[in-house]
Amino acid sequence: MKILISGAGIAGPALAFWLRHSGFEPTVVELAEAPRPGGQTVDIRGIAREVVERMGLMPAVLDRRMHERGLAYVRADGRRTAAMPADFLDGAGPVAEIEILRGDLSKILLDATSTGVEYLYGDSITKLEQDDTGVQVTFRSGTERRFDLVVGADGVHSRVRSLAFGPESQYVEHLGGYGSFFTVKTPEPLDGWMKIHSAPGGRWVGLRPDHDPQYAKALLSFRSPLLPRLNQTEQKALLAKTFTGVGWRAPYLLDALHEADDFYFDTTSRVVVPEWSRGRIVLLGDAGYCGSPLAGHGTALSLVGAYVLAGELAAHQGDHARAFPAYQRELQPYVEQRMELPPGGVKMAMPMTAIGIRLRDASTRLMTSRPFRPLLAKLAATQPDAITLKQVAGRR
Repeated sequence: MKILISGAGIAGPALAFWLRHSGFEPTVVELAEAPRPGGQTVDIRGIAREVVERMGLMPAVLDRRMHERGLAYVRADGRRTAAMPADFLDGAGPVAEIEILRGDLSKILLDATSTGVEYLYGDSITKLEQDDTGVQVTFRSGTERRFDLVVGADGVHSRVRSLAFGPESQYVEHLGGYGSFFTVKTPEPLDGWMKIHSAPGGRWVGLRPDHDPQYAKALLSFRSPLLPRLNQTEQKALLAKTFTGVGWRAPYLLDALHEADDFYFDTTSRVVVPEWSRGRIVLLGDAGYCGSPLAGHGTALSLVGAYVLAGELAAHQGDHARAFPAYQRELQPYVEQRMELPPGGVKMAMPMTAIGIRLRDASTRLMTSRPFRPLLAKLAATQPDAITLKQVAGRR
């Protein structure tokens, strides 16, 4: 069977890996002209780690892992106000045991699928017409090809979802914030810590370690209602206006963002699609179920989702009418658990007032204090994953 996958980030190549393993013929189409390096740090934890181990890719992941020590909140003068070490909640906190740059993980997956998988860069899907025997696909390049199945693994703003399921407004929920990140020369030693400075108005500035200690990943996030679509020049102008007057390293980052070659800007959103398939077309990862960057489970959902989808297609000999519902039925409990936002959501992450910032920092100090840590770790241990790989092991 010939299966077209839209998106060459994390979910797409992971699915291609397992499809090729099961004898399918995957093709991956990607809008970008070439694999995209850089990106923010993502984590691999829980059963997503088991998936990576089954792929045989854990040695490569560990070789490129980021050795982060945890998250620290800092004042405008750089003094620390609160911190959550990486071992907080036995690794279930905001910084996990295995952290890796998104670009590094993507490259590992691309290298693992360099043979047996066709990649089409610099192109995208513009039309989908399905019938009883397949899907006729028209590409932006003008090429037309026919596939047995099509998978949308193309992120929050999925083109496949828009074409086959309906407009983005039906499925994407704006959570009240925007975020930007890019690489900069680090203005100060981070010593393995992710540092965040919050300012009134729901704004925060962050720095996160890079492999090269001379560089860091910059983060600028702020609360806002949904804005009209902006081009990159307008996005940078908005950030400059929003963060003017914010202390710590904000002035440095505002100067640096104009030269960044990996600049990224997007809404803080959640994606909820009640049914993940339409005939021969199915969604995977952020395109179908995204709990937002605040939840921090996008990579896990992509890796585990790819494993389950490929497993169900293999178990049902490519019969999408049985495989797609089984894929959603198996994965749904895990997705629902991972879609839950952290307590307080964007309001807790980006307080609007100075008092709110102090309360967040005080609660962080309390949670991470010696008397409370064993209690919270025990509570976290009572909430295991809603799905285990043993439930779908028979599919492999």
